Amino acid sequence: MTAPSPRHTRLPVNSRAVSALLAHAIDYAGLYPPASLSMADAVREYQAQRFGLEAWALGRFVVGAAQLEAFVAAREQADAVHWPLSVLSTGHVADDVRLIAAAEAHSGKLRVESIEAKVPSAQHVADLAPLTQLAPELYVEGPATEETSALHELIKAVHSLGARAKIRTGGVTSDAIPSARATAEFLRACVAVSVPFKATAGLHHLVRGEYPLTYEPGSARATMFGFLNVFMAAALAHIDAALDLVIAALEERDSEVFETRDDQLCWRDHCLTSAVLQSMRVAALHSFGSCSFQEPIAELTAAGLRAAE
Repeated sequence: MTAPSPRHTRLPVNSRAVSALLAHAIDYAGLYPPASLSMADAVREYQAQRFGLEAWALGRFVVGAAQLEAFVAAREQADAVHWPLSVLSTGHVADDVRLIAAAEAHSGKLRVESIEAKVPSAQHVADLAPLTQLAPELYVEGPATEETSALHELIKAVHSLGARAKIRTGGVTSDAIPSARATAEFLRACVAVSVPFKATAGLHHLVRGEYPLTYEPGSARATMFGFLNVFMAAALAHIDAALDLVIAALEERDSEVFETRDDQLCWRDHCLTSAVLQSMRVAALHSFGSCSFQEPIAELTAAGLRAAE
């Protein structure tokens, strides 16, 4: 890490560092709260974004295993051939296997790149083994916990399965948002045993702040993480930064202290090259799920944050 020079400009257009940090990072989860779109509307939105100016940031289409039949039907009305899918488990491995196999047999064009499953404890991670045969990546979400020992037990079990981890960073109620310390502990625990991971929920905004929990008028508000906070914190964890520094990155509320220069992204006096950020995306934080693609993109645009052309 090197200190930023006075020649830095704030989040300029066409940054190689931005490309490295956020290329295909937004997994579109429009089917899920708070957006809760219909299948037809979610498919239509993803289709539009695939050919939009910001397609560089678009990741996988998130769909439940139980919704695959409806997805196959809806995609007949769109260019859904070879869409990269992340399939959410039903909670029952046998049902997942059956539903994914049926959808693949019906369409012959599904590209299930990842499966996301939730377990009640580390002891249940091994039960997900059959899912590792259905997609290149399996993301495992454990129960929210502030207990470091339980967290490490879960991550070690995920590593033993050859799977990846998943953290829920928000939700439609304030109690669904983990503390900065618990989130930092998760990031560092994954990095410590080389377990890649993804984040989901509550990351519609650029930086940490108080935002509405839903899109309903008069929605309750809560302090949420920004996706730039989480990606910077993950990058710092990736280079073995101290826990307190990772926490500070997660708690940063001032978008003005994020800068880029050439191929570096800087937060205050900590700068990371695009090579380090690319390495982090492979080895650590792969993507984040968002029920809106337009909202995070709008904040990126407002900040002048754009990928290199």
